Parts: sequence; C-alpha cells; structure tokens
Amino acid sequence: MNTQTVGTVIAKLRKEKSITQEELASRVGVSSQAVSKWENGGMPDAELLPRIADFLEVSIDTLFGRSLKDQCDFAQVITAQFEDKNEDQKIQTMFKMCWEMEKAMFYPGKSESLEEIRQSIGDGNQTYSSIVCDSGFTRVGIGNRLPYFLLVPESKDKEKAFFDGIDYTAFFKDFSDQNVFDAMVMLNKRKNRKAFTDNLLVKKMDIDKDTAADIIRILQKYRLIHVTQIEMDDEEQEIYTFNPTPSFIALLIFAREMIDRPSNFSYYMGNRNQPYL
Repeated sequence: MNTQTVGTVIAKLRKEKSITQEELASRVGVSSQAVSKWENGGMPDAELLPRIADFLEVSIDTLFGRSLKDQCDFAQVITAQFEDKNEDQKIQTMFKMCWEMEKAMFYPGKSESLEEIRQSIGDGNQTYSSIVCDSGFTRVGIGNRLPYFLLVPESKDKEKAFFDGIDYTAFFKDFSDQNVFDAMVMLNKRKNRKAFTDNLLVKKMDIDKDTAADIIRILQKYRLIHVTQIEMDDEEQEIYTFNPTPSFIALLIFAREMIDRPSNFSYYMGNRNQPYL
C-alpha cells in the first residue's frame, strides 16, 4: 500500500474544495497536526477513512487513488446513486448529476454545488450555464425559479431533424391565438385526463360556443385532446380528455428565454463555429 498516495489525494481533494486542514480535522475528530502528517506521508487510521471520504464526498477507493472507472463501469456508478430513493429524490439526484457533468466540461473537480449557487443568487432568481460547441450544446437553468437541463448533441442531418414535413408557421399561428394559448395554460393547470365539455371553456374563459369549438379543433389537430361520443338525454354529446405533454412546458421555458434573454451565467463556454441549422 502506498501511504504517500492517500495523503496526496486527501491534500488534493481538500484544496479543490477550499477546506482547511483545521476544518477537516474538526469534522473527522483529530488534530490539524494529524491531517498535516497524513498529507506529508502518514496514513490515517482505518476507522477514520469512511469519515474522511464522506466529508470530502468521495469513495474510500478514491482516497487510495482509484478512479471511478477503475472501480466499476459507468452504468453501475449511475445506478448506485438511485438506490433507496423515492421519486422526488431520484429527480433531484438526476439534476445534480447533470450539473456535475456540466461542470466537468469546464473545470473538472470544481466544488461549487447547486446549493451554493442558489444561496448566492437568492429566492426567485435564476442563473444559467451553457456549453456551445460544434458537437452540440447544453443549457442549464440553475436557481430557485425554474431548474432544467437540456443537452442537444449535433444532428447529422439537420434538414431531416428540423424541417421535413413540419409546418412551423402554422403551428406558431395556431398557438399565437390568445384564446388557444389561454386554453392550453388553463387545461395544464387541471388534473391530468380529467374529462370536460366545451362548456368548461365557455365558463372559465368567458367565450362563446363557436370560439370554444375553434379551440377544440386546434387542440385536436395536435392530438392534445381525445374525443369521446356519449349519448345523454337522447342526445349525442362530445366529452373531451386533455392529453398534456411536457413539450408545451419546454416551449414555455425556451420562449421565455427568447423574450427575456439570459445574461447571468455561472459558466459559459462558446467555441462553436458551425451554424445551428
């Protein structure tokens, strides 16, 4: 066993995280002289290794100079992070992992956490991170207002990816109608797949039956509502079920970025030479 390696790794990780010898010593329960001794060739007692690893947020294997790729494959490392977590914890873990990948492209080993950034910008505020290169791009929304992560690898055939058979002009025309947009927002605020009739739109939006019918026609066009014919009181009636899509929420996110263009970036790397389209 190479004890010099352990001390070197501890010193490296401590400095990367801007932790003093005194802080490490206090957390582990030893003197600062003991930490100094480790970093100059000594070896911590075996029972201290888990506490040191936990405080430095690494594995014990890492303290001995073994990288994650030496320990197991990438899929195993990822899978282990989700064990014994509920749904909300898994989503939060996934977002933190996305942030670590983003940082790794800029400054491998940089210790700035999501919590530290959020505390620095305050409640309700937003900051961003972005990688823009010829291999693709990322956009990360960091903060308390709306966290998100987008990764777009470069498409080999942009014409096929973006334009074949797609009428963007018609789409934007449909959803630029104030009534259609308001209906989408209203329906997205309701419980998923809760049935309704056109009377819901008439009452909630203060519109007439013809306008409600136009809205329903457009939503059907994009398969956002399912229509069921039922017979009631000797009359056939149409019952609608709204089929929400996260794509609409993503549309709002990036439309907002176009309207209120981000200017506050935690990290930004832009060395793209190729056109986007």
